[in-house]
Amino acid sequence: MSSVILRRLLKYKTSNKSAYSKTMSIINNRNFASHPNIVKSALSDIEIPNEPISQFIFRDFGKFPHKVAVECSLTGRKYTFEELRTKSTNLNKSLRKKLKLQKRDVVAILLPNVPEYPICILGSIEAGLTVTTINPAYTSEEIKRQLLDANVKAIFTLIPLWNNAKAAASLTQKTIPIITIKSREDQTTPEGAICFNELVDSKCDIEDLVLETTNDTILLPYSSGTTGLPKGVEHTHRSIVATLCQTNSYYFKHSEDTTDTHQDVIPAVLPFFHIYGMTTVLLSKLSTLSKLISLPYFTSELYTNCLQKYAPHVLYVVPPIVIFMVNNAMVKKEYFQSTRSVICGAAPLGASDEERFIQKAGKHVDILQGYGLTELCVTHLTSAFKKSKLNLSASIGELLPNTTAKVVPADNPQNEPLGPNTFGELLIKGPQAMKGYYNKPKETNDTLIDGWMRTGDLVYYDDNKIFYVVDRLKELIKVKGFQVAPAELEEILRSYPDVDDAAVIGIPHVTYGEVPKAYVVPKLNAEIDLEKLHTFVNEKVAEFKQIKGGITVTPSIPKTASGKIVRRELQRLYKEENK
Repeated sequence: MSSVILRRLLKYKTSNKSAYSKTMSIINNRNFASHPNIVKSALSDIEIPNEPISQFIFRDFGKFPHKVAVECSLTGRKYTFEELRTKSTNLNKSLRKKLKLQKRDVVAILLPNVPEYPICILGSIEAGLTVTTINPAYTSEEIKRQLLDANVKAIFTLIPLWNNAKAAASLTQKTIPIITIKSREDQTTPEGAICFNELVDSKCDIEDLVLETTNDTILLPYSSGTTGLPKGVEHTHRSIVATLCQTNSYYFKHSEDTTDTHQDVIPAVLPFFHIYGMTTVLLSKLSTLSKLISLPYFTSELYTNCLQKYAPHVLYVVPPIVIFMVNNAMVKKEYFQSTRSVICGAAPLGASDEERFIQKAGKHVDILQGYGLTELCVTHLTSAFKKSKLNLSASIGELLPNTTAKVVPADNPQNEPLGPNTFGELLIKGPQAMKGYYNKPKETNDTLIDGWMRTGDLVYYDDNKIFYVVDRLKELIKVKGFQVAPAELEEILRSYPDVDDAAVIGIPHVTYGEVPKAYVVPKLNAEIDLEKLHTFVNEKVAEFKQIKGGITVTPSIPKTASGKIVRRELQRLYKEENK
């Protein structure tokens, strides 16, 4: 059992035997929703404060104002909790007074993981703005699409990313101010850009905003959902505060409380532009006063140096990072001397990989998995307490508090929910769910059915109400934990002069988990130069979206009568070709 959970339970048992007995009774004797096959969290509902996310995050900053909140592993620049609070407030007022941004305007954060990220996001939200996050590896074409769809009014980026941001803004044919951040002191703000420091280091005389409702959209990350092109996912103060409360609830909290003599150290390598890194690492760990070590990108040397230098207490990772730590000789067991827990998400981690990591660490480390979506933040986690009692290897764990699930027939989500040990699509209800897709009412209605959020994932749960992911019904391809929408690549492929039609599927890859593979139909009397087609696509997409699974020329694409691509047929064809 986790040393943290064990200490917490023993302390609780000693100080309050009655409450302890009640808690254990709730854990062991579940109370479910009225339908026998609707699964409610085994844990009592928790109270979710009705307050803005910035207020929730800043609540305890005054306890340890001079402790470091976030530090860059690459450059060493850092901010204390007091500095984060002050600079966020200054940014809030500067955006409204100097840039004339209005409530509910959308700003884009085009940044890797840097110490200024929380200032950008919290300052913007305090200003009543909505924040859309963009992968800094995107091409100008990809950035342009999101800028237009979200109607972005300003962009935060690094000076080295200025040219790409400027090119994307120009493609929109709109005037979009670009705020640039110095990653080194010797950098100069480009002509035409706005200096970030001038916004965060000066005070503006303007009244504070009064929050009218916690249902305002504050975050707009992009996801393809169950199908189609990327869409803006509307998260509110309420849904994000709920996520932080749920994941830091007594049963699932991984970090220890900060004191005068102790502060948990947590490497932040999961990208903040992704909902996993944003909620479970950046916002969650700031709220618990942990120290974040930001890594702007992953390299074996940078991550290994981080482990060696900072002796982290908790690691938030994806399976490829676990496999790297297990296999790489540079990673020594002494680097894990302080590590208590490893939380792995975005894709399943095999039981053998869990065991190999524990052997590498040379000590007991809780390896816990979870589950979530951009649209749902986090819905499941494995608790160290439950894992010590049951064999939960490769499971996504159990439902978080305030969360309800049902598993329904994959071909009809409105049918009666299925019982244990039966495969079906996972549907979720909970306060962490999105409000909807931005300006996409049809897609929202297709995904939210009577308050139930369709996940597009094929799962089952066992007799202990522990959940397991079997497959994805949805069409997304997961490359190193990142989403790749087949529809996006297909649109690019079809724009090539010699291509008449195209379809993209995900195929297994040893290092990346999955990679895209394309099937293309040539136009009449045309001959496709595959090398040129590869180059054509690669120039328009980020590296992780590139068609590393290859391109196959085919006479036709299998489709239904309504014109929908039958990807399972292409998957079958691929398997036959690679027997």
